[in-house]
Amino acid sequence: MSYLFGKVVVITGATGNLGSAVTRVFAAESAQLALVDLDQERLDQAVASLTGVQATGFKADLSTPESIDGLIEAITARFGQIDILVHTVGGYAAGEPVHEAGVEVLDKMYNLNVRPLYLIGAAVARHMVARSVQGRLIFVLAKAGLKGSKNHAAYTASKAAAIRIMESMAAELREFEIKVNGISPSTLDTPANRKAMPDADPSKWVTPEQIANGILFLAQANTGVYGTNLEVYGKGG
Repeated sequence: MSYLFGKVVVITGATGNLGSAVTRVFAAESAQLALVDLDQERLDQAVASLTGVQATGFKADLSTPESIDGLIEAITARFGQIDILVHTVGGYAAGEPVHEAGVEVLDKMYNLNVRPLYLIGAAVARHMVARSVQGRLIFVLAKAGLKGSKNHAAYTASKAAAIRIMESMAAELREFEIKVNGISPSTLDTPANRKAMPDADPSKWVTPEQIANGILFLAQANTGVYGTNLEVYGKGG
């Protein structure tokens, strides 16, 4: 029997390209799924598409502590506890050179890539510690967080901050046997990225399914893996 059989898995951004792939992978392992997104109609469609698995959609805004606290309460009321968090929410915006840009793009990137991760990670960690759940927190990060690049200061800074939060939480929660890890894709092969970069070669990109399988590995790993950043770059490196 799979380690994940019956485990309660919270997937944020569950109706997106990556979130949908993660949902399919965990459904195949017979996990119980709490699917979180902002779009109730798409959540309903996602739940309806699943057969032979317990899944419930939860509409939630991950930008405020109050909303997240309500989300945790709702999930706990439905499933009893949370065993695994997979946080896929994030966003991208190119910018200008720092000396020419305003602060708006910085605020946007931190509000998308840092604040939700920090808040949902903290809330689920509190839940696990309070109930002695030896769970897993898995955050989708990005290769871009490893190094700055021209006209991407706000984006790369936000992704670097997300990595540092993951690493810090891994050190903080290790004593509770809660494994905190991340996974960093390079460019993800999605319709939006293909449209935005029509001259690129998508065969060198990483697919949502490849990232989902990497997340599955981190969720199942019973070895002492804490604070790793699994790099999945595809053929493009």
